[in-house]
Amino acid sequence: QVQLVESGGGLVQAGGSLRLSCAASGSIFRLNGMGWYRQAPGKQRELVAYITRGGTTNYADSLKGRFTISIDNTKNTVYLQMNSLKPEDTAVYYCAAVAASTYWGQGTQVTVSS
Repeated sequence: QVQLVESGGGLVQAGGSLRLSCAASGSIFRLNGMGWYRQAPGKQRELVAYITRGGTTNYADSLKGRFTISIDNTKNTVYLQMNSLKPEDTAVYYCAAVAASTYWGQGTQVTVSS
């Protein structure tokens, strides 16, 4: 089992920045990578970014250049730096950890006001 604790969400004005963090604990030696997904009201959950423990990244095409994912393997923590935020980035952001199964955090609300 893997437990995930997210932090860093909140309310920000358009054009602002936020950094999300997600700390993993438990059977972390089994992890292949970690990522961030988001779900806006009335929409399906979608990939934001994913990073392997070796540092290979994958981003949603629409977010490249504004969002940056990074991982600190010594702290078992993944970060999502979000810059130039837009109202359409408003969503609940979920951390995911991928091993033999996928584990999910509880979600953190990000609200971008216009």
